[in-house]
Amino acid sequence: MAQLWGGRFTKETDKLVYNFNASISFDQKFFKQDIEGSMAHVKMLAKQKILSEEDKNQILSGLESILADVIDGKLEITNEYEDIHSFVEATLIERIGEAGKKLHTGRSRNDQVALDMKLYTRQEVVALKQLLKDLLEVILTIMEEHTQTYMPGFTHLQKAQPITLAHHMGAYFEMFKRDSLRLHDIYERMNFCPLGSGALAGTTYPLDRKYTAQLLNFYGPTLNSMDSVADRDYVIELLSALSTIMMHLSRFSEEIIIWNSNEYHFVEIDDAYSTGSSIMPQKKNPDIAELVRGKTGRVYGALMSILTTMKGIPLAYNKDMQEDKELTFDAIDTVKGCIALFTGMLKTLKFNKDVMKRSAMKGFTNATDAADYLVNHGVPFRDAHGIIGKLVLYCIDQNKAIDELSLDELKAISPVFEQDIYEAVSLETCVNKRMTIGAPGPDAMKEVIHINRKYLSL
Repeated sequence: MAQLWGGRFTKETDKLVYNFNASISFDQKFFKQDIEGSMAHVKMLAKQKILSEEDKNQILSGLESILADVIDGKLEITNEYEDIHSFVEATLIERIGEAGKKLHTGRSRNDQVALDMKLYTRQEVVALKQLLKDLLEVILTIMEEHTQTYMPGFTHLQKAQPITLAHHMGAYFEMFKRDSLRLHDIYERMNFCPLGSGALAGTTYPLDRKYTAQLLNFYGPTLNSMDSVADRDYVIELLSALSTIMMHLSRFSEEIIIWNSNEYHFVEIDDAYSTGSSIMPQKKNPDIAELVRGKTGRVYGALMSILTTMKGIPLAYNKDMQEDKELTFDAIDTVKGCIALFTGMLKTLKFNKDVMKRSAMKGFTNATDAADYLVNHGVPFRDAHGIIGKLVLYCIDQNKAIDELSLDELKAISPVFEQDIYEAVSLETCVNKRMTIGAPGPDAMKEVIHINRKYLSL
């Protein structure tokens, strides 16, 4: 068992204890970050005359060779080592000898793992933002193409008022835009370097923490060494943001699942993003949307796990904090996969525009506009509301839409109706006259699309 802390101990750790304590099986995921951090640390040590130039060059050359060999598959990270830090340091000593033993000068595994986790998380935040941008691009393209694709808007899953597909998609654009902004905020808060904090109280070596932070593209060093090694707020924030992303993806997936049903038939999912039944040949199942919806609980679980882990930990570092890695890695990988697959499914989705329009017409989504018509002709709103209620009952009995009734049928319910009622309750009129910013009217949508296009170009 390769351990770097054996001097204090007179007997070897029990094998079960060692395996329970070890993190190499999962923290090897950030071997690049561990080596990157070590290289910056060594450069700083040499700058501060704590290491000689010769030692610096030897160590950097050894670290570069380890990095290259792991990437190329020539060097395997095995469970012989307790963690990724032990693997890198032991392999370095094996390759370059005595100089390798100086790598850990002025550093603890506590600030080392804090750095590695921050570097990895920071990298993944950037990758997640790009995936969200790709999704937003697809949503905005759909909005641009469907400003006149009429459909019912819903409340309580009941048809409410006519809108356009562009307007409906715009709601999801706002959700994922907020998700992207949350990731930006997390990056801004977390981008300070913990390296040089030591175990919890800094070090007596004359480190230049600002220089190390600069080398690693942080805004600067963290300002409290205890908080530096004990902080996992950025992990909690990220898992919270990922949970919100999954919630939005799950809501969107639920709608696609409903729209894909035979009863709605608003959309057709591309064959590449659906599967069939093993027994029922007619089935085309929305499996990707269902899996995205299902995996949401998995990401929620990661958030609750780290919150529970951190809630009772005193300052500073405690071994409990090792639990931050596996669940965070899994949540990140899950969300990245879900965004990518959902984006592909949405990009290839076919919208049945005629079905959507007929659904809006048959669902009395223009009933509010019919009531407004009466109000504009002098009928008190409460009376107008009652008249349209009776009108809807008549339409249901006759299996007709409001605008399919004859003028005589309309006048039999209220003599106020005239020929201009047909234009007033057409889907086009109902949508087009809603012109306030954020509404589905064409000019309002054009302005929003312009704002969103500008946002994506930044």
